[in-house]
Amino acid sequence: MKTCTVTAKLLLLTVTAVSIISASAQSEIDLEDARNQIGYSIGVNIGMNLMQQGITADVRLDAFMSGLSDALDDTVQMDESAMMTAIQSFVQQQQEAAQSALTDNLAASEAFLAENAQKDGVVQLASGLQYLILESGDGETPTSTDSVLAHYHGTLTDGSVFDSSVDRGEPATFGVSQVIAGWTEALQLMKEGDKWRLFIPPGLAYGEASPTAAIPPNSALIFDVELLEIR
Repeated sequence: MKTCTVTAKLLLLTVTAVSIISASAQSEIDLEDARNQIGYSIGVNIGMNLMQQGITADVRLDAFMSGLSDALDDTVQMDESAMMTAIQSFVQQQQEAAQSALTDNLAASEAFLAENAQKDGVVQLASGLQYLILESGDGETPTSTDSVLAHYHGTLTDGSVFDSSVDRGEPATFGVSQVIAGWTEALQLMKEGDKWRLFIPPGLAYGEASPTAAIPPNSALIFDVELLEIR
């Protein structure tokens, strides 16, 4: 039976990944077996890719296994039109949920930043970027063409950590113009030795195009940034 659309292929990939994860949780896999290693590695790779894209599905494992078995036995119980209708309904539900999340997250980010702007010591710039000076240095200020060595600790507004050079115990080197817009703006105002807390609106962070499921789309981000050195 031929696949109808790319969407159907994507859904099948999603269902397969979910099923692999569910099955792994239910039974022990002998990972000393070479063929099991291959299957497990493929499953983990697919699962991690889907997680990074924020793709999830409420899939019943028993129904999935029944469909897989029927396809292999050529005894499929639904016609192609009915299956495509089910897939399209699922995709529409996912799209509606994603759009709702975009709207809700943006509203929550704007509310957080509006309240945060009223707190003592918080400075808001014309761009919407906010910062709080934690420690002051007396070094040089980088330009857009410089690279810098910095420590940072990034969280969502609820305190969830999504990235931290501090936790890793090793500062990072990067170009001033090669990071999110909120960082680029802030770094060109900081001096070596400064430590600032940045409150970055979605439009100066990742907006709707989050690079990881750890950062929901349209999230305001908080970074503690310590500018160690201009390179």
